[in-house]
Amino acid sequence: MNSNKTKCLIIGSGPAGYTAALYTSRANLSPVLYEGHQPGGQLTITTEVENFPGYPDGTTGTELMEDIRRQAIKFGADIRPGIITAVDFSKRPFTVTVDDGSTIEAETIIISTGATAKFLGLDDEQKYMGLGVSACATCDGFFYRGKRVAVVGGGDTACEEALYLSNIAADVFLIVRKDHLRASKVMQRRVLDKPNIRVLFNTNTVGLYGEEFLEGAHLVENKGTENEQRMDLELDGFFLAIGHKPNTEIFKGAIELDESGYIKTDGISTATNIEGVFAAGDVADPHYRQAITAAGSGCKAALDAERFLAAHQ
Repeated sequence: MNSNKTKCLIIGSGPAGYTAALYTSRANLSPVLYEGHQPGGQLTITTEVENFPGYPDGTTGTELMEDIRRQAIKFGADIRPGIITAVDFSKRPFTVTVDDGSTIEAETIIISTGATAKFLGLDDEQKYMGLGVSACATCDGFFYRGKRVAVVGGGDTACEEALYLSNIAADVFLIVRKDHLRASKVMQRRVLDKPNIRVLFNTNTVGLYGEEFLEGAHLVENKGTENEQRMDLELDGFFLAIGHKPNTEIFKGAIELDESGYIKTDGISTATNIEGVFAAGDVADPHYRQAITAAGSGCKAALDAERFLAAHQ
C-alpha cells in the first residue's frame, strides 16, 4: 500500500493511540500513527505508575508507553514522528496534512490527541513536575500517604481531588483564589465537613520552592488589597485541579465538539458524527482521564474502525 494511503490513520499517541495501533495492526489494517507534540502522551511526564494492570511492581509512565509502542510496532504499526496540522473530513477517503507538508489519505481515522492539564503559569510548576507537582490525584495520590498536600482550584474537580487525597494524606489544603467555592453545594459541604481539609480562600499561589523536591508553596492572601499577606506553606505535594483543555484545535469546524471542546461520541461506541472517524482517550473523556480507560477506549476505537471497514468494503 502506498505510504500516503492507509486503511486506518491514528492521530496522536499515548495509551489510547498506541493501543489502537496495536489492535488495528493485529487486524491487518496496516495503521499509520502520527505521535504528535508529545510522543507517548501525558503519561510520559508521570514518574511512577502503580495502577496499570500487569505491573505489580509499578513502572514509569515513559516505560509503560514504550512497552505498548513496541508491542504495536511488533505487529506492523507504522509509527511516525510528526504533527497533523489540518484535516478534511468532508469525504472519504479523508485527507490530512502533516507538518512536513505531506498529505495522507485514510479510509478511517482514530483521533487520540488527548487533553492537556491547565497550569497556573508558574515556572516552578515544570521544575517540580513529577517531583511534588501533579495534575492527577488519582494517579499520584498514593505517594503522599500521611503527608501534607495542597490542591489548587475551587470547582467540583478540585473538591473531588481534595476529598480523595484526604483519605490518603494527613493534611490537605484547598487553595482557592476567590472567596467562595464554585463546586456544587453537596461537594462544598463534604469538603468543609472533612476534618483534615483546610480551605484557604482569597489565596493565590505565586511560587513553589524546594531543593531537589517540592518543599512548599509561596502564597499571597487577599492579593492586591490593603490586607495582603504573604506566607509560605510547607508541602510534600501540590496538585493542580483547574481543568483540562482537550487538544482539538485542528478539529474545530470539522467534527462535533461539546461546549468544553471535547469530541462528542455516540455514548456507546467511539464513533463521532463523521462516519469513519472515531475518538479515543482523553480527547473524548472529561470524566475519567486514566491510562487504563484511555487504553480501553483505544481498543474500542480500533474494533469500531475494523467493523466499519468490513461493512463498507
